[in-house]
Amino acid sequence: MFWLDDFIKQLPMLPLQQLEDNFELNQFSDWPNAAGLNRLKKYIPFPFTDIPEFVCQSELVATDKYYEQIIYEQGVIPTRPNGWHDLFNGLIWLQFPKTKKLLNELHIADINQYGVSPRTLRRNNLTHFDECGVIVTYQANAINEGLIAALKSHQWHQVFVENRKKWGEELHCFMFGHANLEMLLQPFIGLTGKWLALEVEAGFQLQPYQQQLLEVDKKLVSIIENQNLFSQKKPLSPLPLLGIPNVWDANVEPCFYENTDYFRPKPKTLK
Repeated sequence: MFWLDDFIKQLPMLPLQQLEDNFELNQFSDWPNAAGLNRLKKYIPFPFTDIPEFVCQSELVATDKYYEQIIYEQGVIPTRPNGWHDLFNGLIWLQFPKTKKLLNELHIADINQYGVSPRTLRRNNLTHFDECGVIVTYQANAINEGLIAALKSHQWHQVFVENRKKWGEELHCFMFGHANLEMLLQPFIGLTGKWLALEVEAGFQLQPYQQQLLEVDKKLVSIIENQNLFSQKKPLSPLPLLGIPNVWDANVEPCFYENTDYFRPKPKTLK
């Protein structure tokens, strides 16, 4: 099962362990590719069946259509074989189908209005979130709301060290960016995602993981639509991925967060 070796080495990382627990990737003796991703639809807990078919890119008729246009117009997701990037993208579709569908629709709306090139601000933001997005959920109370504000202000020690025990209880992270997942296979200091926060109800952590996914997917769609999120300048904040509790073993020591080249202070606003 050599194709899975890099993944297995990093299973202590929470985002990769979640994928294994949810999809049992070790059931495949070779790359799941498009056919395998279609088989994995049986794991979807959503009352949502309109996920496009995954199709091997080599099986598609050559076209000058853009990737997002193919998904929207043909109802298929072009998938390159034997690669982590497209495999992880497929697994995100299977976990957050409503959000991925919405992102596709927003791309198409801008393409129809402005053309494929140059890319709009909104399409750049959509792509950034699609590749590097992280969702941080928090139970609504004054302390947690303060921690979300501290995270946005780059108060890393306060959020990750002083309140470490809250992660996995009242604070959770969900990896949305498939490029993030690919880079976690070979983690390096400097690996950074872009996060947004979602408020959840008390007891969220007691729900089965698939039920959590359903709730996050629904809330993501709501916040993206109601706040017109990706039409804003810099709608997301940076998050050093290896600093998230339970993501990397080395971050259990408080001194890990002293590296200010990685855990950078918030830049002062220029006047």
